[in-house]
Amino acid sequence: MAIHEQSLPYIRAISPYQPGKPITQLAREMGLAVEQIVKLASNENPLGMSPKARAAVHEAIGGLARYPDDFALKQALAERTGLGMEQLVLGNGSNDVLDLVARVFLAPGRSAIFAQYAFAVYPLATLAAGGEPIAVAARDHGHDLDAMRAAIRPDTRLIWIANPNNPTGTFVPYPQLRAFLQSLPGDVIVVLDEAYNEYLPPAERVDTTAWLATMPNLVITRTFSKIYGLAGLRVGYALTSAEIADLLNRVRQPFNCNNLALAAAAAALDDHPFVATSYALNRAGMEQIVAGLKRLGCTHIPSHGNFVTFRVADAPQVNQNLLKQGVIVRPIAAYGMPEWLRVTIGTESECARFLAALEGSL
Repeated sequence: MAIHEQSLPYIRAISPYQPGKPITQLAREMGLAVEQIVKLASNENPLGMSPKARAAVHEAIGGLARYPDDFALKQALAERTGLGMEQLVLGNGSNDVLDLVARVFLAPGRSAIFAQYAFAVYPLATLAAGGEPIAVAARDHGHDLDAMRAAIRPDTRLIWIANPNNPTGTFVPYPQLRAFLQSLPGDVIVVLDEAYNEYLPPAERVDTTAWLATMPNLVITRTFSKIYGLAGLRVGYALTSAEIADLLNRVRQPFNCNNLALAAAAAALDDHPFVATSYALNRAGMEQIVAGLKRLGCTHIPSHGNFVTFRVADAPQVNQNLLKQGVIVRPIAAYGMPEWLRVTIGTESECARFLAALEGSL
């Protein structure tokens, strides 16, 4: 029997996650200088990392011979959210936390529900735990909550919801979302992925952590990879009931957040001017990109994140044309959207560079 056949069949069924093309890879492939390349593929903060986080990283370097102590970050998050530290679980990026939830609640013979066009990690985490993924047809490229509720089976143990959603940028208003959560069986765990929460206009935001008091089956996940600019340090977290947090911590790898990530995240959490600047830059860039797409006749999906998904006649060719010009965006054919591309909101000059390259690529 071949070696690969010794693995579990549901592992062999997984299609590996494909990240956005790295700048250095494109430089090698196209013979371009790194500084000539604009990467707008992975929803990273174009301003880089928080200055306070950068200073904290430099200070923490001297302690790298010691194993990490996550107390300071957990205490800061507890103070920010008003939750107990026993309700927090840290992860090596929020993807790590998603995987922990799947490992705890899924297994062969159990199913998990998510929306069509939802984050690719949901089916990956479901399959890796042996669960059966159930993709529910989208409504206007977003979550159809009624259809998701109807898809629940006796073996369903988990529902994945991203709000705002990646890669489409759609958003479920909080009153609808709360009503949906309250209508579910109490033994079905719901993961509310709020990776892009900080990009919502203040008038649209709701403190979902308050829902945990009456929804013990809710797991809220957030990340420092987006607006805080710490994607390369990989640190995210879950907010949930103490009971669920205890279960997640039982399977969590010891020291899954490194010293530099912990120090940077704790500092970034309090860098309010940087967050405000990043938010304002994103709003301005969103207007710039959307106006440019309309001028070029490209249909787009209204977005509540830091990216825009748009449609072109020949997405693979347009993407290749952009790459030749040193502009990296994200093809999303793997999401079942072969005619669409996703572009991250960059600085004003990066957005202008993208729009100029796109005009010459259509």
